[in-house]
Amino acid sequence: MNVAIFASGGGTNFQALLDHQAEQNLWRVALLVMNREAGAKQRADAAGVPVRVISTKDRDANDVAAETLAALEEHEIGVILLSGYLRLLPAEVVGRYRGRILNIHPALLPDFGGKGMYGMNVHRAVVEADVDTSGATVHFVSDEYDEGAILGQWQVEVLSNDTPEALAARVLRVEHQLYPRAVDHLCAALLARREPERMEDVRLDEPPPTPHQTEAWA
Repeated sequence: MNVAIFASGGGTNFQALLDHQAEQNLWRVALLVMNREAGAKQRADAAGVPVRVISTKDRDANDVAAETLAALEEHEIGVILLSGYLRLLPAEVVGRYRGRILNIHPALLPDFGGKGMYGMNVHRAVVEADVDTSGATVHFVSDEYDEGAILGQWQVEVLSNDTPEALAARVLRVEHQLYPRAVDHLCAALLARREPERMEDVRLDEPPPTPHQTEAWA
């Protein structure tokens, strides 16, 4: 199954997906879509992945949707993965790929989500809220920010002396393991023509899975 990744920044989750694709035969990264040139483009160039920069600034949403869908059709894309993509997808794209678009969010949704809640904004809000647990969430994309159905989560303890930067680093390591396996989970279901069930959450008292350990995701 051909996968397109949408990114706006440096692309560390994009790199994690690239690194993981060699370990499985369900999907491959066939296209990187960006709304601006950034570090992810260099990662794609190094891996030989085609890149399409589709500007969204001061453009009509219908034009953006048409250009985006044309690129997806050209590369026969079956699944879209948002990886630090800081724009709301056009409604026509969401409608065409509903149930086949995933995003990863650096907190445990439905908490700490919504417009403006991305990157360090999220971790700062978590630390200021004085909660015990944060983590990462992979969810389906809908017409609103961070409101789609949750596919899987991984909990990360918030320490009493945490800074937003320290928490962000620990959550990012979790993202790099959770997202690729969530993509495996979705693509396996789609190829089997069945609805993907929610993945079993990883608990605080469980060790992180090794790259070849899949039991936690059954």
